[in-house]
Order: sequence, then structure tokens, then C-alpha cells
Amino acid sequence: MSNIVAIVGRPNVGKSTFFNRLIQRREAIVDAVSGVTRDRHYGKTDWNGREFSLIDTGGYVVGSDDIFEAEIDRQVELAIDEADAIIFMVDVESGITGMDEDVANLLRRVDKPVFLAVNKVDNNKRAEDAVEFYALGLGDYYTIASINGSGTGDLLDAVVAALPEKEEVLEEDELPRFAVVGRPNAGKSSFINALIGEDRYIVTDIAGTTRDAIDTKYNRFGFEFNLVDTAGIRRKSKVKEDLEFYSVMRSIRAIEHCDVCLLVLDATRGFDGQVQNIFWLAERNRKGIVILVNKWDLVEKDTKTVKEFERVIRKEIEPFTDVPIVFISVLNKQRIFKAIETAVEVYNNRSKKIKTSKLNEVLLPIIEHTPPPAYKGKYVKIKYIMQLPTPQPQFAFFCNLPQYVKPPYKRFLENQLREHFDFHGVPVTVYMRKK
Repeated sequence: MSNIVAIVGRPNVGKSTFFNRLIQRREAIVDAVSGVTRDRHYGKTDWNGREFSLIDTGGYVVGSDDIFEAEIDRQVELAIDEADAIIFMVDVESGITGMDEDVANLLRRVDKPVFLAVNKVDNNKRAEDAVEFYALGLGDYYTIASINGSGTGDLLDAVVAALPEKEEVLEEDELPRFAVVGRPNAGKSSFINALIGEDRYIVTDIAGTTRDAIDTKYNRFGFEFNLVDTAGIRRKSKVKEDLEFYSVMRSIRAIEHCDVCLLVLDATRGFDGQVQNIFWLAERNRKGIVILVNKWDLVEKDTKTVKEFERVIRKEIEPFTDVPIVFISVLNKQRIFKAIETAVEVYNNRSKKIKTSKLNEVLLPIIEHTPPPAYKGKYVKIKYIMQLPTPQPQFAFFCNLPQYVKPPYKRFLENQLREHFDFHGVPVTVYMRKK
């Protein structure tokens, strides 16, 4: 198990820039607006052969009336509890502020190695100015510049030397990635919090609370995978801040890099246009899809409500209707584990490989009985079928005249594949190839 290092400090001292530099990816959003990072943000890095996990936290502000800042403070305290070592970042440009003193007071009570990093020191004058940070009572400090990496080597040498030795566990194959997607305020972060049994993500009634796409490892009840919480995706005309644009882009990237999308929708709003856009985005990327209808406890129900709701959704997603729909209530923890079981089934369906002999044995008699319609007096003969070596199910049907096979017959072939080999929840691609 790797060690954990938390980066803490008040807002806008450069924590996320430092985090991005260490993990060598632009994972955390960086902006001049304070309060951009809201959740704890995890990443992996290594230094001098020692691998460790990094936690980027939101800026710590004591006694604020802002609902987000109160929640961010709680997230920072949780990160400090989880960490083996702490990097406390301050800003030489603004000197010691009251908020820095509040964080220092918090860290002096912590029985863990704390490293004071004075950021934005990119010339000798600023290096001299950094002397005032001795007043925080945390001992020696390290002068760094997150933006260009200056001084980070000495800081990381000290951090790595202080980390306790832990047994290295070799990670097996990369875990499946399940992205929890949907429009803002559908209950995505609450769903993950309910699953993992802790308040890992900030949850408020304000749309746009989650801004980054964040991974959480889930390992319970025999299931092991990465859950990715994403920012809610709104239609372009509603995206006003640059910041929200980055969040939406990160959510789209999370969809592109996942195996299964858990599409959470608000039952009180229905399967509206924006939810449909997210569904088709996942389908175009050939991802497994599970539709989770959240807040089902708020809907007035009779014996036909579920069937009617399902009928409406399936009508909107035609022709790809072979998608599981699970009705959940995150607040009451109703059917949330059923949702995960279904997602694992869909992942297994997406990874399924069918032997060529089995494909031909099952499908060729069906094709012979129901051949493609003749076109301009010419008959199409399908002779051979194979599954292509791709991460998602794709099949090549070899025939004499592939150009004469029209979309309705391709859908017939897809339906036969679904019926006989169970690709529930997974887009299937059919290609016609010249024999």
C-alpha cells in the first residue's frame, strides 16, 4: 500500500498547480478564482523510486459563512487524518495571513511530519522575504515555485525521507472504471458517498458543486473497480463560467476513458433533453450504460408507474433499447447495490469474447433462414462471422456484396447477437466486409 501525502493551505496559494506538476497531468482545475478545488483530489506520483499518493485539498478558511467553504474545511481535516505526511503551502507574495495562522494552529496539533512550502519564490528577493514564515512555528521551510518546478526537488527529498516504509503490494491488471455521469444535482456525489459509506464528496443543493472528475477505489462484496464522480453536464448555452466549461470537458473525458457509464437522472425531472445528450455521448463512445433513476422516493406511484417510466425512456433511446434501468433512492439507500451489481454485469458483457466457431454455428442458420433482401436483382450471401479484437463488442460479417446490406438488416443481425449472447447494456457494432 502506498503512502499518502496531503497538500493543504488557504485558497489560491498554488496547491493545485503543485499537484498537477507532481502527477504530470492536468487533473486538478487551476483558476485565479478562490475555492475552485472543492473535493479531495487524488493522484499518484513517485520520487527517487518511492511511490506515494497525493491529495490536493480545497483552500482552508475558518469561520466562513460560505456553505462550500465550511464543507471544504471538513474535507481538509479528513485529508489530514488520512495522510502520512503533510505539505503546508503558503504564498510569499502575500506573506503570513490570518488564514495561514489558522492552518498552522491546526497542523501544530497533528502528530505527523509537516513540511512548510513557501510558494511563488522565483527570485532572490522573494527568497529573502520567505524568512518571515519562521513565525508560523513549524520549523524550517522550503522555497518553491509550483509554476516552473523550482525548489520542488529538495522538498520532495525531505518528504520521501519522512514517509514510513510500507509493504509494496503489486497492483494487478488495471481496474474497471465506472463513471457516474448526469446533469447537475441528480445525486451523483451522494450516490458514491452512500456506496463507500463515507462523505468523500461535497454534497449541496447548489448545482455545480462537483467540478473535477475524481476516482475512488471501490472494493466490497467481491467487487473491485474505480468509481469516477464527475461534474454535472449542462447544455452549452447554460455554461457561463470558464471554470464550469473545464469541469464539463473533464466529465466528457471521464466518459471517454471509462468502461461503464452510470447515468444518474432525477426522477422528478424525467429523461429530459440534456440527459438524452449524455446518453448518446456515452453510446457514441461505445461504453456500457446503466440508467439509474434517482429520487424515486419523491415520485407518486401506482402499479403502472415503473413500467410507464421505463416505456418513456426506451422510446427516447431507440434503437438502442437493450439498456438496464434501475430505480434508486440514494437518500434511503434503496437499490444502490443493485445498481452496482448491474454495472458489473454490463462490464462483463462488454468484455465478452465469443469463439468464432460458436458465432458461425448459431448465426449462419438464422441468416440462411432470413437472408438480406435482394437489391437490384442481386443476392447477398453471408459466409462467415468473427468478433474483432477490440475492447467493446464489434463483429465482422463477411459477404459477397457488403454495399447492398442496409441498416435495417444490420439491426436485425445486432438483435440476433443480443438475443443469443447477452450484450445487455452494451452498444454492439456490426461491420459488413468483402469476403
